[in-house]
Amino acid sequence: MGKYFMFEMFTTLGFAWSVGLVLAVLFVLAYEFINGFHDTANAVATVIYTKAMPANLAVVTSALFNFAGVLLGGLGVAYAIVHLLPVDSLLGMDSIQGLLMVFSLLFSAIIWNLGTWYFGIPASSSHTLIGSIMGVGGAFAWINHQPILQGINVSKATQIMLSLIISPTLGFVMAGIFLLIMKYVWQKHKIHRTPDEQMQINGKKHPPFWARASLIISAMGVSFAHGSNDGQKGIGLVMLVLICMAPAYFALDMGSQPYDLERTQDANRRIMAIYDRNQAVIADVIDFKALVNVPEYMLAHCSSANVLPAMSLLDRRLAKVSTYKDMDVEERREVRRLLLCIDDTARQVAKLDLPAKDLSSLAKWRKDLTRTTEYAPIWVIIAIATALGCGTLVGWRRIVYTVGEKIGSSSMTYSQGIAAQVTAAVSIGIASMTGMPVSTTHILSSAVAGTMVANRSGLQIQTIKQIMLAWLLTLPITMLLSASVFILANALWG
Repeated sequence: MGKYFMFEMFTTLGFAWSVGLVLAVLFVLAYEFINGFHDTANAVATVIYTKAMPANLAVVTSALFNFAGVLLGGLGVAYAIVHLLPVDSLLGMDSIQGLLMVFSLLFSAIIWNLGTWYFGIPASSSHTLIGSIMGVGGAFAWINHQPILQGINVSKATQIMLSLIISPTLGFVMAGIFLLIMKYVWQKHKIHRTPDEQMQINGKKHPPFWARASLIISAMGVSFAHGSNDGQKGIGLVMLVLICMAPAYFALDMGSQPYDLERTQDANRRIMAIYDRNQAVIADVIDFKALVNVPEYMLAHCSSANVLPAMSLLDRRLAKVSTYKDMDVEERREVRRLLLCIDDTARQVAKLDLPAKDLSSLAKWRKDLTRTTEYAPIWVIIAIATALGCGTLVGWRRIVYTVGEKIGSSSMTYSQGIAAQVTAAVSIGIASMTGMPVSTTHILSSAVAGTMVANRSGLQIQTIKQIMLAWLLTLPITMLLSASVFILANALWG
């Protein structure tokens, strides 16, 4: 975004609304800063506790790798967060409701994160954010006399919740198995000592060289993966703010060139051709008898049945302009809605028994179709990376103490630290590549617990109860809190 674009935006929005927009973005950065010292402490807990690195050096290095993770992590997870709200809700609310929604969900997320951090409970920032978004989405639907679930993208929410439930379980099991393999391959090896045992035998607490290297590399891997996953959530949250509060400038990528629009239009036409070739297979999803030139008001809501008229309308809209700057505000909203609705139908079609070539082509054209809707300005990415990296530098001690001292009944060995961190780094990395939000906190805490069970070290039941309670309560409490705040704020100022 150029200087002229930003100047034009703030001039058009007016002083009060511009201040509100800036404050909302600052609140997101505050949330991401808190996420830095709330969640990133998990990434350095084992490497600090096993004396592989000095605490200050570990934290600084982790901050740098978190920063890099945000910059290089892509946007798949970011838009999984944005798409938690249905297209109709995101673009159908008025400006005041958008502002109130943003501050309500941020208030809920920040309050819960600070509370769990204060008590040293490794709660999930991912659960917190997702619960807050779902809460305001449901409240928005309720205020507008619609079914609550209509304010939530149920299919996307289900996918995300399954990933948040399954990932800690896999972390627990895989870390335990990894440790047992290490104990089988390197029996009675010094990597299976605790720092205190190493001190008694060798007079130093540092792990053996290659174990130390493994701990450091895996810790930085967790930090990078955390940046790529949780950092993207912050990016998604900023884009949610911008789309809600300034859709004229952020509903679509205003930096798109004529070539980008031609590419989008071509993808739309090619997807239509795929549908035409496979009518018999997808007739239950798409109504091929729908009139192409239906009244535009009938296309105001997402519907797979009416996707062909929507695709025809999109084609006409894109044919009239060379860039998105040639459209007015309502046309940009409409084009974003059409693009996302068309992509949603394409996602449903991709699950059907189409020829392999058509499925491969459909995946390719979908990426081109949403290229100008699933984006983030570079300043957003850098701002989130900086906030997350800076947050890592403070407040980490509470969570490090819980992970290192309060999960297991006995001290953590070097091999346990390696098993837990490698499991967490790989799990979170895979989730980021597939565009699924997961909880760094839950994966690493579960992995540590898994190594304790595999090592027969025992677990501190009270701590496990606290973590499990936070795991169970985070989602409903943040949903209720954000919904309540939004409803109250809407009653006062809506």
